[in-house]
Amino acid sequence: MGLLALRAGVAGGGGCVSELPAFAGVPLPGWDDLVLGGHDIVHTPLEKRAEQLAHAGVFGHSVFSAVRSGLAEVDAEIRDGYHPATHTGAQADAAARLTADIRSFADRHDLARVVVVNVSSTEAPCPHLPEHDDLDALEAALTDPARAVLPSSSLSAYAALKAGSPYVEFTPSAGITLPALRQLAEREGLPYAGCDGKTGETLLRTVLAPMFSARALKVRSWAGTNLLGGGDGETLADPVTANSKLESKARGLAALLGEDVTAPLHIDNVPDLGEIKTAWDHVSFEGFLGARMSLQFTWTGYDSALAAPLILDLARFVTAAHAGGQSGALTELGFFFKDPLGSDEHRFAEQTARLVTWAADL
Repeated sequence: MGLLALRAGVAGGGGCVSELPAFAGVPLPGWDDLVLGGHDIVHTPLEKRAEQLAHAGVFGHSVFSAVRSGLAEVDAEIRDGYHPATHTGAQADAAARLTADIRSFADRHDLARVVVVNVSSTEAPCPHLPEHDDLDALEAALTDPARAVLPSSSLSAYAALKAGSPYVEFTPSAGITLPALRQLAEREGLPYAGCDGKTGETLLRTVLAPMFSARALKVRSWAGTNLLGGGDGETLADPVTANSKLESKARGLAALLGEDVTAPLHIDNVPDLGEIKTAWDHVSFEGFLGARMSLQFTWTGYDSALAAPLILDLARFVTAAHAGGQSGALTELGFFFKDPLGSDEHRFAEQTARLVTWAADL
């Protein structure tokens, strides 16, 4: 919806980092240069889903009316994804099908490149297998019809890389984080970025936590509660699945503060909230002469509206990086993620400076 609205001129670029003046001279693809397709395991028409989002207040009905005709064109480019519960046969066969879909999509639209971004539901943490560490062993295991050696996100990443596509992991799922897949990306000379898009509570944490450290204020505890509905709320109601998200958030906070801090974090499914996500944090800290103080904040937003422009930004930046011959982890894109691949830098100001400097050299 966002891309169609930007093309039609019925919405501005609010939330799109790549539209800021700092990136005006960067050779990024224009909105008219992007073609959308993908894989999914559900078959709700995009027009129906867009109606639901409009009713929820994510965007206005006038925006929906202005661009709804373009949704059918995108729908026509969505293919069946890999579903571990329904797939029969070797995972190598499923990966080959996904790879063929990506290549066909590129050929059909005469595309210079395809960037694959994972925006699927968060998976449960992936148990480690020896094959995850070695590409040759992994590819041999994928041909065994009796085994499912890769979770869905990683199978999608493997298929994308085999198709010659850069990959972005926008979720906390395993995706491209497995060493064997990073080996494949390096072998194919492809860039990748991740993990877990930073849209709300963690964004604020990466801004606020460095303040405490810089002012020599000792953080004693940092507790958080996330309330959300919609598809994310339903998915993260499963404690096992939610653990992926909780681990991603916790790693960033520990790195920001430079020490382990008591930091309980809860994610609660509240269906009544629909598309709205609310995060409440309580920070207890200590100042001069042991004075005990606290900070509390509440963040309420439409998570999809916060995430969507970042996904467009990442597609543009990764396209430019690929066109410029870059490969491996794009650490400068850590600005967009809770748990940035290839980088231990979580401070938002430093991440911003790194992104601007890197983009200027593209």
